[in-house]
Amino acid sequence: MINFDLNGKVIVVTGGTGILGKAFVDGIAEAGGIPVIMGRNEAVAQEREAAVKAKGGKALALIADVTNEQELLEGRDRVLDAFGTIDGLVNAAGGNMKKAVIQKNMDIFDLDIPALQAVMNLNLFGTILPTQVFGKVLAEKGGGSIVNISSMAAQRAITRVLGYSLAKSAIDNYTKWFSMELGNRYGDAIRMNAIAPGFFLTEQNRELLTNADGSYTERGNLVVQHTPFKRFGHPEELTGALIWLLSDASKFVTGTVVNVDGGFAIFSGV
Repeated sequence: MINFDLNGKVIVVTGGTGILGKAFVDGIAEAGGIPVIMGRNEAVAQEREAAVKAKGGKALALIADVTNEQELLEGRDRVLDAFGTIDGLVNAAGGNMKKAVIQKNMDIFDLDIPALQAVMNLNLFGTILPTQVFGKVLAEKGGGSIVNISSMAAQRAITRVLGYSLAKSAIDNYTKWFSMELGNRYGDAIRMNAIAPGFFLTEQNRELLTNADGSYTERGNLVVQHTPFKRFGHPEELTGALIWLLSDASKFVTGTVVNVDGGFAIFSGV
């Protein structure tokens, strides 16, 4: 029997206070798992913890910055004190920054390098550092699954989002490299994969894709036109792939990037 449930498994979700993070937290809880809701917005984290508990589940709000190793170490200790174990990690923290978006009138030989570096630090090292801290627990206990969040920007050249594209391309490479090392060192005990979402409305891209009245911008229309499903994704549509990758149903899967994109990656536009 294929086992998709996460019954009693403790799963740390970085970026758990974001829009996609909420879908991940809810999906994990519905599959019987115990989500650890990590983010910097304490009010939202606690609200989501309470929502899971109100439905009879277990959860923990955890306030930490994914680029701050000391905060991550303290967070790890809190999780272990609360539940005694960690079974999985979802590296969902990330996003773009306004100064790293390349406008049409900008000189591409006068880029804001600090802004690009900040986006790289948030997305790439904000994935590597939690893996170092929480992944080590998986190694010590002898099992678990790690899921990173990639992007269509890693697979297609998408205008304006240079820093984000660089960072997510690095996430794809990191996923392949680290999963290979995990397999060689730990066999099938610890796996790492990634999900590459198509276009979903989040706080980072909402102004790029929609106008104040909710209508699509020129860019938003272009995205929809180049998505065979002719719409943006809904956050909960990512949870099927997530639960599969976290559960034993994907026991022989590692180093893979799973597209959840309505066909964007494979459509040439013609």
